[in-house]
Amino acid sequence: MFRMSNDAGPSVVASANFSRNSPLESPTSWRTADSQQEPTMDRQKKSQGDEAAIDKAITSRSVDQQDVPINASGHVQELERNFSLLSLAGVGLVVGNVWPAIGGSILVAIFNGGPPGVLYEFIAVSVCYWTVAASIAELSSAIPSSAGVYHWASVTPGPRWGRVVGFFAGWWNYLAWILGAASMASIFGNTVVQMYALNHDGFEAKPWHVFIVYIIATWLACAVVCLANSALPRINDFGVFAIIAGFFITIVTVAVMPGRGGRPPHASSSFVWTEWTADIGYPDGFVFLAGMLNGAFSVGAVDATTHLAEEIPNPQRNVPIALGLQMSIGFTTGLCYLVAIMYAINDYDALFSSPYPIAEIYRQATGSAAGATGLLALVLICIGLTLMGLYITCGRTLWALARDGASPRADLMGHVSPRLGMPMWSTVSSALLVTVLGAIYVGSTTAFNAFVGSFILLSSSSYLAAILPNLLAGRKRVAYGPFHMRGWVGFSINGVACTYMLVWFVIYSFPSTLPTNAQTMNYACLIWGGLTIFVGLWWLVGARKGYQGPTTTGGVVTEAQVGTTA
Repeated sequence: MFRMSNDAGPSVVASANFSRNSPLESPTSWRTADSQQEPTMDRQKKSQGDEAAIDKAITSRSVDQQDVPINASGHVQELERNFSLLSLAGVGLVVGNVWPAIGGSILVAIFNGGPPGVLYEFIAVSVCYWTVAASIAELSSAIPSSAGVYHWASVTPGPRWGRVVGFFAGWWNYLAWILGAASMASIFGNTVVQMYALNHDGFEAKPWHVFIVYIIATWLACAVVCLANSALPRINDFGVFAIIAGFFITIVTVAVMPGRGGRPPHASSSFVWTEWTADIGYPDGFVFLAGMLNGAFSVGAVDATTHLAEEIPNPQRNVPIALGLQMSIGFTTGLCYLVAIMYAINDYDALFSSPYPIAEIYRQATGSAAGATGLLALVLICIGLTLMGLYITCGRTLWALARDGASPRADLMGHVSPRLGMPMWSTVSSALLVTVLGAIYVGSTTAFNAFVGSFILLSSSSYLAAILPNLLAGRKRVAYGPFHMRGWVGFSINGVACTYMLVWFVIYSFPSTLPTNAQTMNYACLIWGGLTIFVGLWWLVGARKGYQGPTTTGGVVTEAQVGTTA
């Protein structure tokens, strides 16, 4: 069954000198460089295999003048462990940002069944993603590396295929986060433009209006992440407060104001829960399955906290807990928010003529442009904080790829700025990619839908690359950590997670409506295919020869665990 303990598994503690940025082709266990912190143990009980592996690691690497700490990824510890369990959970909650994300992207879901479709599809996809999250949490407990799924996918397929599978998984995961950042920046831009439009009659929003705000938001978020690294835990603590406070303010407002002061009343319960509305050319059953995309976009960022595993003490224990908190709070706030705004609708047809339906729902609920603007301001604050969290994740993900030689200009992308204490070039490069995507987007609903779909396809591909090989190998290729799903529980949850991602990968690639034209075509599969081809070309012409990839397989004691249980 599920197991969470303070025992990180069959690990030893080892000391060695290693050159900076050297991946360790090593055993599954290490110790810190500071011999004074070594826990008491019976050295006679060490296995000969552990001793031989440690000797090999010590003699096979260049020696510096002083000992340096090695983390669970097998690399020199370069980043400060600034995050606590609370601030790490805050990153997950802020990056996941379920209720603002599902409100900002509700345009994707409103056509797929109306209010009942939105609600039931969200519940169904959340259950599916709980199995994905549990599978990710188990791997993060075994191998708490900033590389995340990239590291795990390099290990679970075994030595023959791990190198290439991990390479593709790492790039799929990174590109998914880039498209997630582009999606959030577009929601931010649309929110600002609609706030202005609500208060200026006759204003006609243009795509370039959204694009300008998109660019400003992108680079402001990037600047904060680069220049305020030590303050990020406190910013994320504020983000938790903003998301929770904004949630309560919003649902109280939309629940209380309809029906008062001459405003139209709440929608009926039958409208919210049973009146299925879908006229997009597909059978109702398929409409339901395809409509789960909006929920998947809002709850699908399950690996966000794993990319900060090297910036928190005791990550084997704390990362799975933070992930569980992220999923629990995200589902609760997301479902309550959806119920509240569905009851606030009094003119359903008006939503289809609005370029940003959530603004129209808020206007109907409050009966005024000022009230809707205030509620949109809460969404704007949350989305802005989410953008910062996304650049934390994007930068760390590219940095983890680069330090193993998997990216172009790995020397630059894998560099941690001594002055800023963070991977600046990988973060700035991520912002440049999001800027390029913004030039493609320029306010197009079709492009936004493609970004959302591509985020799901790419992230699911990376998760599958890590989870499925482990399942097919009998779950035997990883030395599990404190969070371990034992026996049939682990097999069942991994199996459901993989089945969901494989089946819905196909479903999410279908066009949004029938018959299909250039505006309603689903370009997500085209984006996924094109990006995968580019990654394959980079593997063939650039990375294949020098790239080794991560090799540690779990059961690791990091320098942060010795004498620390925070």
